[in-house]
Parts: sequence; structure tokens; C-alpha cells
Amino acid sequence: MAAGADKAKQRSLELFTQLGDLVYTGDDWTRAYDSVCRAATTLVTGCDHASLMLRHGDQWSTAAATDDVAHTVDRLERELGAGPCVDAVLDATPQLAPDLTEPDAPWPVLREAVLRTTEVRGMLGFRIMHRQHKVAALNLFSDRPGGFTDEGVEQASIVAAFCTVALQAAFDQEEVRTLRDGLASNREIGKAVGLLMAYHRISDEEAFEILRTTSNRLNAKLATVADQVVAGHRRQLNG
Repeated sequence: MAAGADKAKQRSLELFTQLGDLVYTGDDWTRAYDSVCRAATTLVTGCDHASLMLRHGDQWSTAAATDDVAHTVDRLERELGAGPCVDAVLDATPQLAPDLTEPDAPWPVLREAVLRTTEVRGMLGFRIMHRQHKVAALNLFSDRPGGFTDEGVEQASIVAAFCTVALQAAFDQEEVRTLRDGLASNREIGKAVGLLMAYHRISDEEAFEILRTTSNRLNAKLATVADQVVAGHRRQLNG
């Protein structure tokens, strides 16, 4: 028994290490979200399916799901506007329905639809936070009534905490990348404006208007046109 527990613990550590590598060294956040969902089915006792739903304003989307069953329950939640994932984002506490076969289980309309269309018999929802904003929720599903034990709920909370870290890293890195790209674009635009001002002996407003007009005519980004202007100037210097 002890050997089996040690092996399971080692496997859990390996999974979290792999997930950490995906989050902190990779740029493919979809892959990281997929890995979190897949890991949940291994790390959480009773979990057979998992999904991660994101909220953008009033819109919901499934960022990752282990299979069609998880996608189906997510779709039902979005259509009905209720369920463990939706309520976990709206409320401050995890949402638990360990046994959907019980007549007093929460979300009666969703419960009926899930029982009718899937093999899911238990659901858990955990809110994922980003800088105190409610942005996502981790949905876990069990095919067995009462499949989620107290131990499974505790394990799920750990996975949800890791998912919060993953989202934080994803948002932070994306913000840094966007800022860096914006600064680089602004520098090139500034260079292009300066070159056009000097070459045509015009004002900065007139130079910028040339860039803007060219951008619209070519259906290209302003930064792309600016890059071409600067690159052309460099070719002239080197030629």
C-alpha cells in the first residue's frame, strides 16, 4: 500500500513539473490549458472529464476540454446560463454536485439535460482568479454518482490553484509581449515619420498621414508600412 501511495505521489509531482514547464517556458497556452485538463483526470480521484471555460465580458468559451463529454456539458451550461462553472465564476466558493442522481441536486434544468445526454453523474466547479478578477473556471466531471470524495475535492482544489498560476503566467507574459511589440512598432513608426519629414520637407502630421494613407491603400498594418520605409532607407545607405 505504501509503495503504491509513493508511486502515485511521484506521478503527481512529475505531472506538475511537466505542467510547470509548459506554463513557464512555452508560448502555446492552449497546450498548457489542455494539459491542465488532462492532468485533472489523473490527479483528481473520481474525475473522468475536465474542461476550462473562460469568460470575456458576458461571453463564455471553452479554452480546453478532455473530450466531447466535457464540451457537451460546457455547451449546456452556456446555453442555460447556470451550472458549476458559471456559478463558480459568479460566486466566491467552489460549486459541488457530487451526485446528480439525487433529486435535490443543484441546477435542476442542467441536471436533467446532463443526465439525459451524457454519462456524467457528478460535477465540480472551481473559480480561477487573475488579479482579483473572475476570468475562468475549471470544470470536473465524474461518471459515477458520488465519485467525487472529500479527497477528490481537495485534490481538485490543488489543481485549480495551479491553473490559477498558469492563467496568471499566461496573462502576464501576453501583456509583456503586447507591450514589447507595441513599443517596437512605435519606434519604427517614429523612425519612418522622421525619414519622411526629412525627405519630403514636410511636418510630422503630414508624414504620418502619408503612412496612414499608404497603410489603408495596401490594407497593411501601419507598423508594417513603417518597417518598409525604414528598411528602404537602410538599403539606400548600404547600396
